[in-house]
Amino acid sequence: MPEAAFKDHFSAHADAYARYRPDYPPTLFAWLAEIAPARERAWDCATGSGQAAVALAEHFAEVVATDASEKQIRSAFPHPRITYRVASAEDSGIESASVDLITVAQAVHWFDLPAFYREAERVLKPGGVLAVWAYAVFASTPEIDRVVDHLYRDVVGPFWPPDRGMIERGYEEVMLPFDPIAPPPFAMEKPWTAEDAIGYLGTWSATRGFIEAHGYDPVATVRDELLRAWGDGARTVRWPLYLKVARKAGCEGFSLAISPD
Repeated sequence: MPEAAFKDHFSAHADAYARYRPDYPPTLFAWLAEIAPARERAWDCATGSGQAAVALAEHFAEVVATDASEKQIRSAFPHPRITYRVASAEDSGIESASVDLITVAQAVHWFDLPAFYREAERVLKPGGVLAVWAYAVFASTPEIDRVVDHLYRDVVGPFWPPDRGMIERGYEEVMLPFDPIAPPPFAMEKPWTAEDAIGYLGTWSATRGFIEAHGYDPVATVRDELLRAWGDGARTVRWPLYLKVARKAGCEGFSLAISPD
């Protein structure tokens, strides 16, 4: 992707992104490895700090993890089976027909989708799998949810990039270019303190945009209210995943609509 086209919303706070972004459920990666044609090589595209890449490395002999942001790659979690590269989603530099699985976590809405789909077609092996997913705002208790929703919509709402609307619509318009696979439901859950949540809210791209425009942290305006709603100790927070999965043609023996047992 040309330099000017890369939408870099996260490099300025890559360290915080690595610290506070939630982990994806291990069952998701076990299921993706099960439906992949082999477990030789996976590509985690737009890897960020490498959360998905590290999970994939538990199932695949090699993981290539790319991100267009050099700062994100420098902040990524090291692993002996992961090769990190600075590269765009649309021009990965990966060898043709060399990948069993491509994953894109919380990022495909930033891509030039036709160009990315051409790249996925090129690098996937016959029968290879493409999986993209996203999550919206976390949910906890009604009191906490009201504070977070107010920050999300009323305070920093104007600073969300237009692409964010794809997440709010549950990726309903994301139409992968291969044969669809019906996934089971997955969700992320974490026990968080109020300070964990405050750190996470600071990683929102809209939060960073608000700070650049106004010169102060919008999370500070809801901090006291959030602390009161949270109370002492940890609370469970949950994000359902919006997941789209598809298989490139050319590999016999795999069902195109796999459901959980």
